[in-house]
Amino acid sequence: MTLRLCCAWIFILLLPGLSDGGKLLVVPMVGSHWLSMQQVVEKLAKRGHEVVVIIPEVTWQMKTTQAYTVKTYPVSYTLEDLNNVFHEYVTTHLKDLPFPLNTLAMYNSSCKDLFSSKETLQYLNQSSFDAILTDPVFLCGATLAKYFSLPFVFFMRGFPCNLHYKAPQCPSPLSYIPRLFTFNSDHMTFFQRVENALVSLLELGYCNGFYEEAIKLSSEVLQRDVSLLDLLNSASIWLLRFDFVFEYVRPVMPNMVFIGGINCAQRKPLSKAYSESTK
Repeated sequence: MTLRLCCAWIFILLLPGLSDGGKLLVVPMVGSHWLSMQQVVEKLAKRGHEVVVIIPEVTWQMKTTQAYTVKTYPVSYTLEDLNNVFHEYVTTHLKDLPFPLNTLAMYNSSCKDLFSSKETLQYLNQSSFDAILTDPVFLCGATLAKYFSLPFVFFMRGFPCNLHYKAPQCPSPLSYIPRLFTFNSDHMTFFQRVENALVSLLELGYCNGFYEEAIKLSSEVLQRDVSLLDLLNSASIWLLRFDFVFEYVRPVMPNMVFIGGINCAQRKPLSKAYSESTK
């Protein structure tokens, strides 16, 4: 019943004309993920909701605006450090190498700085937010929501290890739901299904290691042992930024909404002269 009430309240918050305005805390992920989330945040602010976006004082493309309130918190790294991490991230992808661990360390450091800022935590505690909107890939927003006991909405493209289906407890028939790193389709031979089952067994162990430091930080902040699924499975709504028609058919839960979109800035329209020349 509590989950249903949270879902209903947040859907009302996101729909125009049905609410007098709520108070929303936004915990974005620095980088390209923010480019698509920003459009949603601006729309919510225009519809009369009081929106506060909390960001590190060292960041990219997340500047102050009149559409919503921006609250910054001090961090222990510089813009040069952030740029170096980004360059290494791009290099590893171009060379098809594993995800660089220093990128994880940078995001984890930012989250640690947030919880180390007593002034910021006091501000958030006194602001009496109704809900949190966050990109959960690096878990800081989910940890903050648990810390303040607030309902939260995930706005995301996807998780490694199938977590965006595992955490909301979606049925996952291994006979036709291919795992990411198998490169199988939804029509598998017997041996491909065996491979699919083995990868499924290993996924959570892999991601527990991948998020080890983030889970450790969350446990320290919440003063209790938490698991990766503990942090993710109580999200009220999952706004999934991809289209169901481009995915293999699979069961999903009622609080999962496919909204489309990608991690990029909105394109500028073509000039009138160019449009005329291409006709």
